[in-house]
Amino acid sequence: MTVLKTVNLPGLGKKYQGKVRDFYILGDKRIIITTDRLSAFDRVLGVFESKGQALNQLSEFWFEKTKNIIQNHMISVPDPNVMVVKNCKLIPIEMVVRGYITGVTNTSIWGSYEKGERVIYGIKFPDGLKKNQKLPVPVITPTTKAEKGHDERLTEQEIIQRKIISPHIWKQMKGAALKLFERGQAICNKAGIILVDTKYEFGLDSKGKLMLIDEIHTPDSSRFWIKKTYLERFKKGLEPENFDKEFLRIWYAKRGYKGDGKPPKMPDTFKKKVSQRYIAIYEKITGKKFVPRKTNKILI
Repeated sequence: MTVLKTVNLPGLGKKYQGKVRDFYILGDKRIIITTDRLSAFDRVLGVFESKGQALNQLSEFWFEKTKNIIQNHMISVPDPNVMVVKNCKLIPIEMVVRGYITGVTNTSIWGSYEKGERVIYGIKFPDGLKKNQKLPVPVITPTTKAEKGHDERLTEQEIIQRKIISPHIWKQMKGAALKLFERGQAICNKAGIILVDTKYEFGLDSKGKLMLIDEIHTPDSSRFWIKKTYLERFKKGLEPENFDKEFLRIWYAKRGYKGDGKPPKMPDTFKKKVSQRYIAIYEKITGKKFVPRKTNKILI
């Protein structure tokens, strides 16, 4: 089994680590290695074969499909797990776009709505919504981009008041996020998938131009449902058939874990299902056959 837990590439200087990605900064470029680490509830919960490759190559697909909406940081993909990108200054806001009211995490809108809240993230929601129902229009529910610990909710008013970014850049981010989501939904729809919600991250290049960075429309950053069974299951009050890592979150939540304390151990059979899910998502969305890497040697 080939699992990429982390990398050490001599000669590239200091290695930085995120939850899932290792990276090196070389002048105006960044070398990003997407490992097989998996995070949920803002915690790294293990490594899963082929997961990083599927993420990296799926992001490559989406960056190509959306570059006419907004420029992105991708320069090249020299290795199945590697992306060479422009080194941008991160805007510390996760732009979460939601087309449906759902979720099990602390930042999801369903949890608050179920408790009786009707103004969530500064957005007013109508009475009478049911879990997993399609919203009249997609909404943006931003959160902080936490380096450690849990992300926190933000409102548009807080973003402007705290001067996290200028009103001009915020307007650009909102417009781009909604257009990206619309494009993502259209492409997923053709593949028989509903793009339920997702997150986008943005940065500024050396000239101050807004760039889409990180990843896009992957099972790590998005929630996908199976289109053909959604409506029938929704009418019956059943959970949609998910096609992302939500089934992993649900597995943990059923065992009383939502990010605090020691996580329960996953059996190897379940870990294999997680890997298979990532590969299946890649193939379904791109229409390409997934070819797993045969070595841990990284090419850049």
